[in-house]
Amino acid sequence: MDELVIAGKAYSSRLLVGTGKYRDFEETRLAVAESGAEIVTVAIRRTNIGQNKDEPSLLDILPPSQYTYLPNTAGCYDAKEAVRTLMLARELLDGHDLVKLEVLGDPKTLYPNVVETLDAAKTLVKEGFKVMVYTSDDPIVAKQLEEIGCVAVMPLASLIGSGMGILNPWNLAIIIENAKVPVLVDAGVGTASDAAIAMELGCDGILMNTAIAAAKHPVLMASAMKKAVIAGREAYLAGRMPKKRYSATPSSPTTGLI
Repeated sequence: MDELVIAGKAYSSRLLVGTGKYRDFEETRLAVAESGAEIVTVAIRRTNIGQNKDEPSLLDILPPSQYTYLPNTAGCYDAKEAVRTLMLARELLDGHDLVKLEVLGDPKTLYPNVVETLDAAKTLVKEGFKVMVYTSDDPIVAKQLEEIGCVAVMPLASLIGSGMGILNPWNLAIIIENAKVPVLVDAGVGTASDAAIAMELGCDGILMNTAIAAAKHPVLMASAMKKAVIAGREAYLAGRMPKKRYSATPSSPTTGLI
């Protein structure tokens, strides 16, 4: 089976999904189930996973026995804040060490601050975390994050929540070509065709939230994304035909004709 392997653990699904922006926890549960995702990311600063004892907890509808949790640092704007947030997550989740690091540089675009990201990544790796890291589409920065010890590099395809799709295929292709760890598109996917394109480029997986949660019918979109990721991966493995302006080779035999 063509599995996604992150930090030594194999997953059958290459689609990772967020748990925010849904109408309620029930819609979250249904959409995540329909997506087939095995890894779910959760914003520690925005979602209750036990820190608020009197409120409903995400852990009740998406039990850790069924899903791998990926705590993230959404809303953090410097390295110290991000590290502190993931230390809290590890405490809340009984020593859980697989995390998603994102350090934002601008509240309007949510573009990553790569200087603070590199700083936070160094600290977290030293502290024993297995870091999946959101970053820009800069191939040099992506390689630096891998060399620090991040277990997966997650470049944006376009801005977070924009739904603009894959605007940087050439940069993504360079990152994929040079990486020795999984490369997952994180941010920018808007619909199923975007997901398929990302996978056809050779991405190992995709993390998305808004594309599903902000759809008119999130559960149906989750189903579409699941199929798109599978189709894109199969197309990548199959190897597409070369692009040509035209072909002088007919698709049917020309010999033996009457």
